[in-house]
Amino acid sequence: MRFRGYILCAWQSAIAITRVTSFDAAQAFVGAVWFDVLPRSAACPTLPSRVLLHAGPPYRGPPPAPVVNATIQAVLFEGWVKDEREARALLAAGGVEWQPAQHHGVVTPLAQVVSPSMPLAAIRSRGALRYGAVLEGASPALRFGSPAAECRERLDALGAQLIGSVAPGLKRVPLPLAEPIRRGIARGDDGHARTETITEEIIAALPIADARLADTLRTLRAFALPLLMAAASAALEEHGAGVTALGANGAEFGLRRRGDSGWQSIRSAPPRGGRLSGCEAVDPLPAIGDSVLVDYCGLGALIDAPALRAALVDPRCGIVDTHRIMAGGEAPLFNLAVLDAAGALGLIGRGTYRPDPTLFR
Repeated sequence: MRFRGYILCAWQSAIAITRVTSFDAAQAFVGAVWFDVLPRSAACPTLPSRVLLHAGPPYRGPPPAPVVNATIQAVLFEGWVKDEREARALLAAGGVEWQPAQHHGVVTPLAQVVSPSMPLAAIRSRGALRYGAVLEGASPALRFGSPAAECRERLDALGAQLIGSVAPGLKRVPLPLAEPIRRGIARGDDGHARTETITEEIIAALPIADARLADTLRTLRAFALPLLMAAASAALEEHGAGVTALGANGAEFGLRRRGDSGWQSIRSAPPRGGRLSGCEAVDPLPAIGDSVLVDYCGLGALIDAPALRAALVDPRCGIVDTHRIMAGGEAPLFNLAVLDAAGALGLIGRGTYRPDPTLFR
């Protein structure tokens, strides 16, 4: 698939987009280790089963169509009903409850909804513990709001393999993430939109006896993303000066400050960028996903915007400093996939999203 008509933000056109090696790209991830894979029911044992976790702040109204699709997939994944018709009836009757994943130490990409049996990668960064929703593969995929049954099947198979064959080794010897991130960035990844090399580095370091499983994991080009998301969330908990949660839900972009129980949110716009061929006229969903945490910790879009990164990131911890946002009047830039607002096509492009900086006051 080809992207067409990539649009650069006005400020971006004025600076050179170059690879920078003078900073420690993994500064925010030093100390983070991947130590387990387990179902959500084990990671969050007190969470009721009919609570489903989504990206970003709480919904003020009904979730958008891609999240509804992902919710139906979650209901079918759990076997609560027999088919999509019954799943929609369950939703209409209020049979499930949506809650922000970050309220429970979980992060999830784009439209993906996390149910009790879904596998999570467990990341520890000193005193902070976070869980990232495992990605089952490329499009069609749960994170894109796809209704295809193969998404559930692939996630079920991959989760069983990770829990059965990878988790035991990680429990014995946790895998540090900072060095694979450094090597991947040096080889051209950005840690968000481009994670192929970081994935290769992580898989190479795993104690996997089954060569076929290792080969399968290498084909999952975005496999590393939820690990980085969880590590970024842990970094905010550990080092963040003010923001401890950040994300978008397909309607609003929001943040939660340390000590606050609620979110500050603004209405979000769709990411600006390229579209897949044939999707140029498709109505895009506003920004969605917890993966913006990765950019907030200095990777993603900020890797390719060195001037903005230097202006916003605190070099002591590698995390965006809210005081710098307000001093300079510029908000961070975030890499995000673009989804079909109607939920029919899934992934329709990739781009960048930049919120109003007043959100960070």
